[in-house]
Amino acid sequence: MQRYPDIEIYLSTAPLDALSAWLGEALDAEPLTPAGKHKWRTRGRLGGREVPVLLVEKAADGFASLWLDSPDTPWESDQACARAAATRLGCEVRCSLGGWQPGDDPDRFLQVLPDGSEREIDWPDSGQ
Repeated sequence: MQRYPDIEIYLSTAPLDALSAWLGEALDAEPLTPAGKHKWRTRGRLGGREVPVLLVEKAADGFASLWLDSPDTPWESDQACARAAATRLGCEVRCSLGGWQPGDDPDRFLQVLPDGSEREIDWPDSGQ
C-alpha cells in the first residue's frame, strides 16, 4: 500500500492534553502550542524526519481537523490514523475514504467510533 503524502483526520473532541500525549508517544512531538485563533501547532519526528502538525478547532461542523503534513508518520493512511486516534482519544473520528481523485464524492467519509466500529457516512460540507 502506498503511503499518503499527508494525513488529515477530523476529531469530534480535541482534548489538548490527551492529543499532545498521543502525538508525543507516536511522533516524539512537543505539546501543542497556540498558533492563532482556534489553531495549535507542534512538530514531531519520525525516522529522523520532521512531521509538522496543525490542529484547527471547529474546522468542520464542530469537528477539529488534525493535519500531519508529511508522509513520514506511523500511519500509512488517514483511515489507519483515524482508527488509532478513536481508540486512544476515546472520541468519534472521521476521515476521507481514500486518496481523493477528481470525480470522487467529496462528501463520503469513514466514521470511526471509540469502540472500534466504523462505517461509511455522508458528511456534506456545510460551508462553515
